Amino acid sequence: MNAPLEWARKILPPLAVMVVVVALWWVLVVKSESPIFPTPWQVVTGAWELAEDGTLWEHIGASLFRVGTGFGLAVLVAVPLGLWMGWVGGAYRTFNPIFQMLRPISPIAWIPLAILWFGVGDVSPIFLIFIASVFPMIVQTTSGVHTIERRYLRAAANFGVSRAVLFRRVVIPAVLPEIIVGMRIGIGVAWLVVVAAEMIALRSGLGYLIMDSRNAGNRYDLVIAGMIIIGAIGLLLDGATRLLERLRTVRWRYVR
Repeated sequence: MNAPLEWARKILPPLAVMVVVVALWWVLVVKSESPIFPTPWQVVTGAWELAEDGTLWEHIGASLFRVGTGFGLAVLVAVPLGLWMGWVGGAYRTFNPIFQMLRPISPIAWIPLAILWFGVGDVSPIFLIFIASVFPMIVQTTSGVHTIERRYLRAAANFGVSRAVLFRRVVIPAVLPEIIVGMRIGIGVAWLVVVAAEMIALRSGLGYLIMDSRNAGNRYDLVIAGMIIIGAIGLLLDGATRLLERLRTVRWRYVR
């Protein structure tokens, strides 16, 4: 199949669905004659209004900064810790129960403690993002090490490979695809959490934009615009993370 046809096969179906959804949205608002709920065009004009005065870019930049910092710190902690727990049985038996107990706790439940410890500012949402994304990556990385086929490890041992070389040349390449999966999960949760945190404790970011638009004159056009922008950026972040699947060291996992 040539490139244009492949591109059309991937793009046209979801694009058609979005067109139908927008059309239904427009018809329902017009038919109901709602004085509050906006039409798609009102949402576009409201977003354009914020984009022109620079407010929209400030909110997007604030949210992305918090997500980037918190998620980056989570990657730096989760990947080495997950590899260690997967490779060393004693570390897994010691720390896994603790992480499995902390992992189900909603990141939103940490908001009061985050405000108490770090105050109202950027550090609180960064901490929440870290908490939200670090546990999925630890669990996924550890699971990736545990699911490596034993025959690979036995084959390397038969050739007299040391544990250090075995870990570096066999374990890490084998677990990289699972690390990428954990990163995709982590970035998605991180994006959810920053919006929730901004709704409660901050005065910038897309979450704050939604709440402020609701409270300041019932600007539901900006509320819907903020929601759509959040979804679009979440899609882009997931797509950016999936680009890691093209790395030569992990391409073997995705060969069809």
